[in-house]
Amino acid sequence: MNPNIQTWIDQLRSGDVRALARAISTVENRSPGWSELLKALFPHSGKALVLGLTGPPGAGKSTLVDQLARFYRKENHTVGIIAVDPTSPYTGGAILGDRIRMQEHFSDPGIYIRSMATRGSLGGLARTTADVATVLDAAGRDLIMIETVGVGQAEVDIVRLADITIVILVPGMGDDVQTIKAGIMEIADIFVINKSDRDGADHVEREIRALQSLAMRRDGWTPPIIKIVASQGAGIEELAGAISDYEAHLQKANLALNKSAENWQERLIEMLRDALLEKAREQISEGGVARYATEVAERKRDPYTLIEELAAKVGKN
Repeated sequence: MNPNIQTWIDQLRSGDVRALARAISTVENRSPGWSELLKALFPHSGKALVLGLTGPPGAGKSTLVDQLARFYRKENHTVGIIAVDPTSPYTGGAILGDRIRMQEHFSDPGIYIRSMATRGSLGGLARTTADVATVLDAAGRDLIMIETVGVGQAEVDIVRLADITIVILVPGMGDDVQTIKAGIMEIADIFVINKSDRDGADHVEREIRALQSLAMRRDGWTPPIIKIVASQGAGIEELAGAISDYEAHLQKANLALNKSAENWQERLIEMLRDALLEKAREQISEGGVARYATEVAERKRDPYTLIEELAAKVGKN
């Protein structure tokens, strides 16, 4: 291994926040050495508990993440937060940027916050979110929270990353609970009804229970419904208790390992697809793609034969 990489890893694992920030930037931007760094860090990962928090826009996800971070810090746990933001179509940067609500945590070395732009990636997760989570995990963070954009059904991507997925809903969504049931409703290990001091909280709870009666889970777990008021910190302790209960449930009968293996099955296919796509892009210039597109649009070529030919070319190299 490159001795510089080893020094870097030693710094990162000793709690050096600058080394951590540099490692995350290297991985996120795919800067030189990113792959070697991840290969060296991976054996040190797998110890952190990864929480995925998702739900529709306006559900109060950032406020909840903020309160959970406070709770776990009081318990003396170190925390990493990955906030996946919608990408600005003009600059490519994250619109919500610095997460003003969490600003007071920046002076606490026990909490590391990283805001990531989706960069047009579907599913509410930046393509490199998984790699950033690996860096935080290998750096020794006890708990990693991934807060996603909240774009609806495509949020199911978070399941591939999180040990525990928390779906946050709020009263006053009308029929939204019904409309999202085919997507994020099935991925919840824990349901949270935020702003539960508002009218309609009981109605949301009844809707979730009605949907739960139709769903079958292979792991024998019934997702609890926790009512909270995140802005006041009410119900956070109960939510932490539910997280702990599900963690204990996963330890039974190798459920945690099975879940992780299933997640990796999906992620390996995704990584393979990304690698092959990158390889194909290297072989076909931008002009080449434009030329092929024009030929297909003019019906001079059919796209099916073209793709077979391009795939065969990538396969040979």
